[in-house]
Amino acid sequence: MKIFYTSVATATGDGRENGHVRSSDGVIDVEIAVPVELGGKGGATNPEQLFAAGYSACFLNALRRVARRAGADVDGTEVTAEVGIGAAGEGAFGLAVTLRVLMPNVERDRAGELVAAAHKVCPYSNATRGNIEVALTIV
Repeated sequence: MKIFYTSVATATGDGRENGHVRSSDGVIDVEIAVPVELGGKGGATNPEQLFAAGYSACFLNALRRVARRAGADVDGTEVTAEVGIGAAGEGAFGLAVTLRVLMPNVERDRAGELVAAAHKVCPYSNATRGNIEVALTIV
């Protein structure tokens, strides 16, 4: 694979518990904390939020690209990623993702076809395929 861009980020402290993440260019420079829902103090971002942000942005770009090529109106299109974390057995943890896609100017069946096509080209979808459950929902 020919690499077009490499992102670099470093985690320090206690990782997901009272940690810090900073990208090499300083654009991301945030505290990390376990969410209250998982028994933590909350008040800071967490790896699942960062993954959801990245996946939703990447999938939206893939969807817009596929839809434009198909001549579909992508105005107002939104992708919301819900990333869940849970027990995966034998002391391991896993993730599950739901991508909720709003395409207000595209008929529902056509939107489903475009979302399926985007799921084939999105780098996050390709990285997660076969590794975690990803549900695609048209809203």
